[in-house]
Amino acid sequence: MRTFSLLVVSNVFMTFAWYWHLKEKGIPLWKAILISWVIAFFEYCLTVPANRMGYIIDGLNGFQLKIMQEAITIVVFSVFAVLYLKEPLEWKYLVSFAFLMGAVYFAFKK
Repeated sequence: MRTFSLLVVSNVFMTFAWYWHLKEKGIPLWKAILISWVIAFFEYCLTVPANRMGYIIDGLNGFQLKIMQEAITIVVFSVFAVLYLKEPLEWKYLVSFAFLMGAVYFAFKK
């Protein structure tokens, strides 16, 4: 649960670092890059320990960690896109999300 929680919080930072500037069109590119790097620092401070704990303590393998990370990324980004970017969540995205969740299921199936 620690690994999952850290990955969720780190993904919130990552999503903001990568996409916040899309709505802020008046900011020069160099400022967007600098601000994004500052935000991404906190993402790394959470992601690296999450992956180490997941691998060493929780016994997850690299594939499981990466697939978990990608599934969390999709969920966090979907919330961000709807609430911050004000983009519609269309049915085709939900179908795509369902297929990704199928990948997560098979990655963790014993």
